[in-house]
Amino acid sequence: QVQLVESGGGLVQAGGSLRLSCACSGGTFSVYHMGWFRRAPGKERELVAAITWTDGKPYYVDSVKGRFTISRDNFKNTVYLQMNSLKPEDTAVYYCKATHRFSRPEYWGQGTQVTVSS
Repeated sequence: QVQLVESGGGLVQAGGSLRLSCACSGGTFSVYHMGWFRRAPGKERELVAAITWTDGKPYYVDSVKGRFTISRDNFKNTVYLQMNSLKPEDTAVYYCKATHRFSRPEYWGQGTQVTVSS
């Protein structure tokens, strides 16, 4: 059973930076596509960034392009989300998701809160 544990969230002022980490255990990390999602209060959960199991071209939602960077370290079984130039609208609970390269199974982390003050 794969387990995902996020860390790195917190309170930061607008314009600041945070780096989220998602540590994977219990499975072969390198065969999973990895994604970061977020859910803001009163909004639907959205995909923020994703990286394939082959470490190919990453995906970013338009609102974070140029500010967020997703990366993975297959030796440390960890995926990262570097978030720069944070805005109050980035405030949300951020979740890590692992999707096997053959689409199933999928696993979610428990989430980490990011709060950006204006």
